[in-house]
Amino acid sequence: MSLFGKATKSLNIAACLALLVFARVATAHDGPIAETPPDERDLWISLGARIHGGFGSLIAVGIRIGDDARQQLKAAPRELDVTYYSGKAAPCPCIADGIMISTYTSPGQRSLRVAAEPAADDEFGRVVILHKPTNRRLEYIILQSAAPKLLAANRGTILERWNTIVGLPEAEVFIRRELPPSAQEK
Repeated sequence: MSLFGKATKSLNIAACLALLVFARVATAHDGPIAETPPDERDLWISLGARIHGGFGSLIAVGIRIGDDARQQLKAAPRELDVTYYSGKAAPCPCIADGIMISTYTSPGQRSLRVAAEPAADDEFGRVVILHKPTNRRLEYIILQSAAPKLLAANRGTILERWNTIVGLPEAEVFIRRELPPSAQEK
């Protein structure tokens, strides 16, 4: 295959993926995450595995946090800005990949970043999500004490991992609170 043929094939694949993602925006489920339709759940799992290299429970935690923020803030695509702070005991900032999937944010859009500074000692992770049109900010804290239960979900199949995380009571996954606008946003 010529260089032109390879480039055309890559562009076609990228266009199809973009169409799939943008088509899903119009039909996104806005109910409780535990009631996510199977086709949307399977798309999120597939994207998580593709982006992260596998689908673990922490990707599901990120999807749950991002979906909650999107609904709480009534945000459309490209309206959110995310900063993730990884805890010292977290294996990697996997949660950020799940948040990226469910909030339509990305490092390429400069709307998602992993902070250089860590989360507090008692936090497995912390997320600050800004709704750009309103300057409302939500903070999500994943307590270190929640980590054993969240990580234990990885012992199951991919679907069991998803079901475990979305089936946990919110308080066992994260603490959500609204933050005041920062000084530069006032």
